[in-house]
Amino acid sequence: MIIRVPLIASGPLTEATFVARPNQLLVEARINERLVRAHLADRGRLLDLLVPGARLILAPRDELGRKTMFQVVGVYSGAELVSLDTQLPNRLVVAALTHGALPQFARYHRMQREATIGNHRFDFRLGEGLHTCILEVKSVGKVVESLAYFPDAPSERARKHLELLAQMARSGQRCAVVFIIQRHAAQALVPDEDVDPAFARAMRQALASGVEMYAYLCPLTLEGITLGAPVPIYTSPAALPQSKWGE
Repeated sequence: MIIRVPLIASGPLTEATFVARPNQLLVEARINERLVRAHLADRGRLLDLLVPGARLILAPRDELGRKTMFQVVGVYSGAELVSLDTQLPNRLVVAALTHGALPQFARYHRMQREATIGNHRFDFRLGEGLHTCILEVKSVGKVVESLAYFPDAPSERARKHLELLAQMARSGQRCAVVFIIQRHAAQALVPDEDVDPAFARAMRQALASGVEMYAYLCPLTLEGITLGAPVPIYTSPAALPQSKWGE
């Protein structure tokens, strides 16, 4: 079964040309000769993607009270479309869980989104009663020389999530993280030590504490994002098999 979700729920997609990023959440772009502003959900640095002249895909924002008319859905890197919608992976995981496409979670028949545990909120709580799994989903857009890297910018929130998951896992709670790589060409995922060494340490500690981690290659087209093949996760580039990646 092919698991695919559309880029947006409804409305037309519009191609635009990237001009500038005045702040973390705002993009300026041109549609033909008209300068427009668009909301950007992805808080990563995106230095290799948001370059002058880059082709953007925008969607309309119809909600009242919005300061921008558009939402940035994706950007082209050469011929490859890369998602900049950080909620798209969650929608894909919902579809995958609903259709049993993630066999490691097939035992759970109940799914709660935005689950609150103590003072913290997690993407999903699967199951009920004593047999549950706390699941976090992370959006990955940075790929360099066939390696996917996360995060693309220092993320205290992502680090804190891993620390909390590790704490729960040590007490016997099943916890997992699914990384959705919204690119075509990655062969493995590693934490970005240069961007966020604290996250990389938290990732290694979480794995050692029993937190399960999975990564999936999920290519994007204008028709939507598709759940693809799993790829391995390594705790650092130094842990990669040398026979495959070389020195």
